[in-house]
Amino acid sequence: MSRIGKNPITVPEGVTVEIKDNVIIAKGKLGELTQEYSEITIKLEDGTITLERSSDKKDLRAKHGLYRALIANMIEGVSKGWTKQLEMVGVGYRAANQGQKLDLAVGFSHNIVLDIAPEVTVETISEKGKNPIIKLTSFDKQLVGQVAAKIRGFRRPEPYKGKGIKFVGEEIRRKAGKSA
Repeated sequence: MSRIGKNPITVPEGVTVEIKDNVIIAKGKLGELTQEYSEITIKLEDGTITLERSSDKKDLRAKHGLYRALIANMIEGVSKGWTKQLEMVGVGYRAANQGQKLDLAVGFSHNIVLDIAPEVTVETISEKGKNPIIKLTSFDKQLVGQVAAKIRGFRRPEPYKGKGIKFVGEEIRRKAGKSA
């Protein structure tokens, strides 16, 4: 039995959930998200959502936990939202934003200008003596993670000096340099 799939999801106040034609729709104060599902039975009863599967086939067991996690992330996203923070470690690394355009200086001959999706709000924090931080906020967890991964992909943290774009709180595995 799926341990994750068995857990019921409680729907907080201010969030409405609709289930129809193998599509679940969650609406909240921050936005609206939809998710298609198949082969799983979803029941909404007085503020709790439960997921059930018809058999113990391997693909059904996997979908049971997957859809439960996706629905829980949707409900938390439309009620509270999701935030990812990226830290830029390196001399001369800078980040600035104007609206939905993010301007990154990460050691290349030119700056990288990235258009961020309208559902994601971007904020850059630059304090003297500290590394620049890029803060991404949205109601869609998948979209925030995808945008953060794209930004991190421009200059991954390297293991010798630790320079690059990393998530706040991420531990970079360091290597010793050449031994003399």
